[in-house]
Amino acid sequence: MSTVANRTSSLNAAKAAKNDEFYTQWADIEREVNAYLEYDSDVFRGKVLLLPCDDPEWSNFAKFFALHFVDLGLKKLISTSYAPDSNPALFSYEPTLFEIDDPKFDAAKTRANGKKFVLEPEDINGDGVVNIDDLQWEYLNGDGDFRSAEVTALRDEADIVITNPPFSLFREFITWLVDGGKCFAVVGSSNAITYAEVFPHIRANRLWKGATANSSDMVFGVPKGSMVSEADRLKAKKLGYPSDDERDYTRLGNSCWFTNIDHGRRHEPLQLMTMDDNLRFNKRLIKKLGGDEGYQRYANFDAIEVPYTDAIPSDYAGVMGVPITFLDRYNPDQFEIIGNSEGRLGAALGITPLGPEFAGSQGRTKLGIESTKQAVFKRILIRRKDA
Repeated sequence: MSTVANRTSSLNAAKAAKNDEFYTQWADIEREVNAYLEYDSDVFRGKVLLLPCDDPEWSNFAKFFALHFVDLGLKKLISTSYAPDSNPALFSYEPTLFEIDDPKFDAAKTRANGKKFVLEPEDINGDGVVNIDDLQWEYLNGDGDFRSAEVTALRDEADIVITNPPFSLFREFITWLVDGGKCFAVVGSSNAITYAEVFPHIRANRLWKGATANSSDMVFGVPKGSMVSEADRLKAKKLGYPSDDERDYTRLGNSCWFTNIDHGRRHEPLQLMTMDDNLRFNKRLIKKLGGDEGYQRYANFDAIEVPYTDAIPSDYAGVMGVPITFLDRYNPDQFEIIGNSEGRLGAALGITPLGPEFAGSQGRTKLGIESTKQAVFKRILIRRKDA
């Protein structure tokens, strides 16, 4: 490969990597953790917590849990960092004075190896408190990739894993977490709900959405030079995050938490109207139906279309297709999740490919409305538990 081609490949890799790095804000971490504590004040007590790929020098996850180490009653906090040479988003790298001034500093390993940081209930520096200043660190043998045997061993040691993994590796990361059988809370895109690696766990009540940031904006720091639309930059600024010397900021409206840590908001029942009352009083539903006198049905599956969560009829006993945003308010004591309308997961449920009358969607395995001959966006299929 030519030098120009090599350089182009490196630039493309760096661009992709930059667009995959999103740094979670302190306030979002605090809100979600507080929701877990409201439900169970001892949820972190006596636990080993792992923060993979969260260097304390820049990660709000590491800083937050180090600050609250004693308050939460943690037994041990472990965070890891990713090697600079393995991160194509970093064209230049300079180790911090914290690392350079330490006798363990190694000029080669600082670039090629990840690091492990450990905080235990011991006041190392003798200042009377246990916090981030008492972190002990060492180089990892490898680059700190979560898929490595080294970091996997740390996962196995931990009781809980919390982080914001690269969105492009979310499928692999969730599989890695589930395989470890650990409690976890991670940030991801709400589009991941319908992934084959994610949805079966949601359906089986092994994974659910977090308590906060559902259907609302989350602001993320991104590396300088990342692609950020002007609208998103201005929205982040309006929310209190203007660009600074270190980072730009963007907002992502489809981000959310995925977790298997319980919280009270998933046990709040939805307040619903009957089918007749929805058809009489639910203005959004009435407008959506466009003159139809009843709920629309699908042509290729025995269920009714419910376009809005607040239009779920309280007295319908059959299967209903609801938007994926339903999971923001899903109460497992109130509803049973039957399946997912898309692709092979939908086909496994018995949803048949759409016919030629569904222009633009012929042959696709997705739900189509019988009366309008229109395909609908991704749907979660549910049924009332008391039906």
